[in-house]
Amino acid sequence: MLYDVIIVGAGAAGMTAAIYTTRREMKTLLITQDIGGQASTTPDVENFPGFEKVDGLELMQKFQKQAQSFGAEFAFEEVKAIQKDGQYFHVVSSNKEYDSKTIILCFGLTHRHLGVDGEEEHIGKGVSYCATCDAPLFRNKDVAVVGGGSAALDAALLLSKIAKKVYLIHRRDEFRGEEILVERLKSAENIEAVYNSKVKKISGNTVVESLTAVDVKDEAKEREIKLNGIFVEIGFQVRADLVKGLVELDDKNQIIISKNNETSVPGIFAAGDVTDIIYKQIIISAGEGAKAALQAYKYLNANKAGGVGIDWGIKNK
Repeated sequence: MLYDVIIVGAGAAGMTAAIYTTRREMKTLLITQDIGGQASTTPDVENFPGFEKVDGLELMQKFQKQAQSFGAEFAFEEVKAIQKDGQYFHVVSSNKEYDSKTIILCFGLTHRHLGVDGEEEHIGKGVSYCATCDAPLFRNKDVAVVGGGSAALDAALLLSKIAKKVYLIHRRDEFRGEEILVERLKSAENIEAVYNSKVKKISGNTVVESLTAVDVKDEAKEREIKLNGIFVEIGFQVRADLVKGLVELDDKNQIIISKNNETSVPGIFAAGDVTDIIYKQIIISAGEGAKAALQAYKYLNANKAGGVGIDWGIKNK
């Protein structure tokens, strides 16, 4: 089957793109391993217009429902390769192969790992990268959150309502997260901030039993913390192996795009956190997804569409 567009990834950018492509009567397939990407792991989204506060997963499920209502198809698979095949693109997934007239890359970012002894072997055995997903598993237990940005503070606050004790381990002497989160942190009695420290190793037999933290300036100063779980919240990175050699990347492996979300390859567009835009926010990813979709529509119409007009209230079915 030949699609008008295949969208790789179903976060805010990918699903917004799908809403716009389907409303332009473009046959649309999203290939993804999950729904919502990073946004779905955020328990309290307070800066998305129209919602004073909304659970990230709930918000992303609304995106999905809306995209499906306009006819978007979803395939829960991993994309293995994208190839240019004549005038079309050939997409190889873990289960099938597809052809499309255009591609929109929206596969977002992946969690950074600590890279310390004991981390990899304890993933899923006490080491987690998603507090929203795994916090309930640590009720009345001792846990640590590693990081100092908003994601780490969010995770610590969520865990403080479930776990007995939360250690918040940060390399600096102050947190970098939003001020409102920092203020809330101060009122959480079961959160202990461990400043100027980094994790040296994670220990345990079949499950996590402790971590060793060291002073960032003097690694001879060690502290062993007995606990049951470790939540790593130190940011994300681009893993662009899928498109390396296909589209142009910058020195951070981000996809370089034009102001209209075009990549270096005609017919391939990109949107969201995987691109070289400066700001990585849900609302910005959604807007970028809409732009990429409209540009793909224009491309399919041999650039004759010009500025794509307003379609508020129009359902092209």
